[in-house]
Amino acid sequence: MNLTSAVKKARVNSAFKQLMSVHWIMFACYLVLFTTGSGMARLSRGTFFRSELYDFHKSIGALVVALLTWRILVLLRVWWRKYTKNLPRVTSEWTRKFILHTFLYFLMFAVPVSGFFFSNSYQSNNVRFFGLTLPDFFPQNSLLVDLGRSIHFWIAYTFLALILLHTLQQWKVIRANWRRFKAFFITKRLKNSA
Repeated sequence: MNLTSAVKKARVNSAFKQLMSVHWIMFACYLVLFTTGSGMARLSRGTFFRSELYDFHKSIGALVVALLTWRILVLLRVWWRKYTKNLPRVTSEWTRKFILHTFLYFLMFAVPVSGFFFSNSYQSNNVRFFGLTLPDFFPQNSLLVDLGRSIHFWIAYTFLALILLHTLQQWKVIRANWRRFKAFFITKRLKNSA
């Protein structure tokens, strides 16, 4: 292997590693969003720390939109490097995965946007990104609050269902990553105890 091909291979790997890094960061963010969202929906209005939990949830929602933008740019880089040399073999399996991933990317965007719609319908200047008030994307309209709540709920749980389907599709990868994760911590614990 010459130096040029080694550099090209490293670049492809680094872009793919970036893509996988942002994938797992967004997974963690969506896990926080689902956890806080389902928890805070059950809290009554006078509950201590409720508004702070809502602000945190909205901040993470705004963060995933920024992360999604980064993720799409990295994905385009990976695709460019991968598919400029060889077009994908379009099989039924490839088509199913492509359709599922297309829906997942659409819902990664639709969930936070529907949350903005819900929040902005309820009250203007209602979305903060860790204390910084974000501009309204939708006008305040009290008649649309219930619609916004329903849309956000159903899009979020449709997204969760597709995440579960994606998890089942990628079960071998998840198991392999789990084994690497456990091995890393066992090695680290052995080094610390030595």
